[in-house]
Amino acid sequence: MRLLKEPLFHFFLIGAAIFVWFHIVSPDNVTVEDLGTITLSENDVALLAVQFETRWKRPPSDAELQALVNASIREEVLVREARKLGLDRGDSVIRSRLSQKMDFLTEAIATSVVPEDEDLDGFLQQNPERYTTPNRVAFTQVFLGEEPSETETEAALVALRAGQEVSDLKGSSLLPVSMPLTTTRVIDSVFGIGFSEGLATLEEGQWMGPVLSGYGVHLVQVLAIEPSRIPPLSEIHSAVLRDWRRTMSEDLAEAQYEILADNYEIITPDLSGRAK
Repeated sequence: MRLLKEPLFHFFLIGAAIFVWFHIVSPDNVTVEDLGTITLSENDVALLAVQFETRWKRPPSDAELQALVNASIREEVLVREARKLGLDRGDSVIRSRLSQKMDFLTEAIATSVVPEDEDLDGFLQQNPERYTTPNRVAFTQVFLGEEPSETETEAALVALRAGQEVSDLKGSSLLPVSMPLTTTRVIDSVFGIGFSEGLATLEEGQWMGPVLSGYGVHLVQVLAIEPSRIPPLSEIHSAVLRDWRRTMSEDLAEAQYEILADNYEIITPDLSGRAK
């Protein structure tokens, strides 16, 4: 069945399993009789020791481990008492943090699924604008000044086509004489907006012009043109995988929210007519 191959279906299965597991093992999932008891298991103490060693690059001493246990118990006592007083309700920081944890859980689910290349290729074809490379042009140019005469321009063009060195004709300018394969956006940032459009009309390999820039008039020899393209999946696999997982995570988060929201009766005031 095609459904069994759908990545989002896999997300749902894994997501449901993880949410159920968290519900089962959650410390808050205790009976009323347990509320008066605080228990630190051997695993809890081992985790405290590991966290200490990770931070300080050495295992804790007995005294330090006891201090960690005492601090953990103190934290649990204060958290429980704060909840009894309702201090966790209406706190935007706590609410935001809990919401973020749910989002992080969804992201963890997304990273656990390894898609097939056909899924990634399909995602690539559905979102070509994300990966299409820009046009790139390599060229050499001679700056003739702000307003050269037609005679000066034609004479320079004839000389260049006859093989005269660019350095013999180059005018006074700080602009680069040549540019390797460069995106049109970068070219326009150097020579002024619209200069790259003038290059697009030139014949490759031939000195041509005049071409106007933000500085004046140029003669240009286009050396190479690399048109925009959508790279194959093999070239951008990591980027597509990252974007695919992010998109699937967002889809799962929305779907998961709708499922959870269905468990509640949601009542809101009538907002119609409030805008003035």
